[in-house]
Amino acid sequence: MLKFDKLSVRRGVRELFSDVSFIIHERQKVGITGANGVGKSSLFALIRQQLSADAGDFTMPARAVIAHVAQETPAVQKPALEYVIDGDQELREIQQKIVQAEQANKGELLATLYHDLEVAQGYTAASRAGRLMHGLGFSAEQEQLPVATFSGGWRMRLNLAQALMCRSDLLLLDEPTNHLDLEAVIWLEDWLKTYPGTLLLISHDRDFLDRVTTHIAHIEQQAITLYTGNYSAFEKMRSERLAAQQAAYDKQQREVKHMQSFVDRFRAKATKARQAQSRIKALERMTLISQAHVDSPFDFHFGQAASMPSPLLSIDHVSVGYDDKTILDRLRMTIAPGDRIGLLGHNGAGKSTLIKLLAGEIAPMSGERVEAKELNIGYFAQHQLEQLDLEASPLLHLQRLDPNATESGLRKYLGGFAFSGDMALSPVAPFSGGEKARLVLAMTVYQKPNLLLLDEPTNHLDIELRLALSVALQEFEGAMIMVSHDRHMLRTVSDKLLLVHDGQVDEFKGDLDDYQAWVKETAKNAETASKPNKINSKKQQRQQSAAQRKQQKDVTSRIRTLEKKIEKYNLEIEAIHDQLADSTIYESENKTRLDQLLEQQKTVNAGLEDTEEQWLLANGELESLTGSE
Repeated sequence: MLKFDKLSVRRGVRELFSDVSFIIHERQKVGITGANGVGKSSLFALIRQQLSADAGDFTMPARAVIAHVAQETPAVQKPALEYVIDGDQELREIQQKIVQAEQANKGELLATLYHDLEVAQGYTAASRAGRLMHGLGFSAEQEQLPVATFSGGWRMRLNLAQALMCRSDLLLLDEPTNHLDLEAVIWLEDWLKTYPGTLLLISHDRDFLDRVTTHIAHIEQQAITLYTGNYSAFEKMRSERLAAQQAAYDKQQREVKHMQSFVDRFRAKATKARQAQSRIKALERMTLISQAHVDSPFDFHFGQAASMPSPLLSIDHVSVGYDDKTILDRLRMTIAPGDRIGLLGHNGAGKSTLIKLLAGEIAPMSGERVEAKELNIGYFAQHQLEQLDLEASPLLHLQRLDPNATESGLRKYLGGFAFSGDMALSPVAPFSGGEKARLVLAMTVYQKPNLLLLDEPTNHLDIELRLALSVALQEFEGAMIMVSHDRHMLRTVSDKLLLVHDGQVDEFKGDLDDYQAWVKETAKNAETASKPNKINSKKQQRQQSAAQRKQQKDVTSRIRTLEKKIEKYNLEIEAIHDQLADSTIYESENKTRLDQLLEQQKTVNAGLEDTEEQWLLANGELESLTGSE
């Protein structure tokens, strides 16, 4: 399918790939991994012919249909459902040709186009697009809203749905889960598993990669290595290779010992609850994961908080919402040092609202929020990336937090977040989303909080930084509450899961595997409930029968009308044949009349063919009606 032969690619003076050779076959699902900046997105640009190779060759089938997620969404008034259907460009082209053929009254061409429409699944396009939107979290009412009314995150979901709508041979997805909640991630996993084409997926979500991919293409040191298996299999193979390198081996053993101490400590105090046992297994697996990432550029830890009061924060009979709308009602919660809480719940259930309430960003509508005098909150949310001073450097951001700190000390600290050299002194304006998120995280950690509130902290973070964050959170002695669609992160840092639903917050007794099963079962029940109930009353049955009889009568009348049209067309064709059988019609003085007859014959034949097709469809409709009695 995709062949890379001794490929070399440069961006400016920087070499991304050097002498790279590998093949991706049809229907393989390949995860593209590597640190930020190694060339993952450039690889996609090369495949889409937006970037040329400096040496070597890249080839793929000439007629392959490529689908990808657009980065920009026009603020148009087009209904969201129609915008999603636009993803099937072939279907839209057929529909446009049908309109043109109807205007030109080209019956024969129309017959061909209607056949093409059926092959392209045009009659089910709206329902297919609706299912995609529902899976990604849109309600039925939102399908008809103009695209311009949606926020940036929801527009990205529309772009993803549009890419999935395309009947593609090759699907390119670059961080598709960044703007999704956990429920939509679970749905997308299932959809991608059944995708019939070839998939190339850039993602830093290891659970997502594990469930979707059959191969991993890892980029490092200008090379691309293709591994067979999912992400966990790749980590094992890479750790074995790194362990063979003595310089890495020593650091690896220190990391293993470091991680094992967390496993032992947690096992000693854990109950036999399902969630606790799930976390023990996740921590044990992290000893292997750390081996595969010994060359990570990230190395940081949460410092000792100045004070650790208990409780840190409590809310009593609190209701919270926006304007006059209550989102969460009469909540009671006490947060103490050592609490490790993961928040679950459908999109819009109120997870971020709860985090904002705890952070003090929004005030209760009623009830009481009480915080300890020494409470020091570390709050990480996506909107904080937008609040960075774009003209200030990472170093200046930290100096504003701690004016008495030495520059050398701050630069050493920033080095643990891979802000080294000139990057520590550069304005943040041109930084990528991942680099800005990394800086906000560095600022959060630096302040030595005793309560961490993390709202989707892994968005824009690569796998190396996610691992470093999870390791640092193991050491964190304060309380932590997290919203995340990264299940690996939730598994390794949370001891307790809370479900936000129906305006309430309750403990979820199972683990994340149980939650995934619950999400699917809930979606299945909702789909069943949305279907019309079976008609039981005799009155309704009589009404239905009467409506069906009327429908049969209408279809029968339509069939008779079509039969009369067919008979009329046949008479016209017979009359034209009689005229064409007269040899004098082909004499030069009758050329105009001959042209008229031939054009008339063409029009009548097209009309007959179209009418016969309508007759067949009508008879099929009648057969289904009579068969359902």
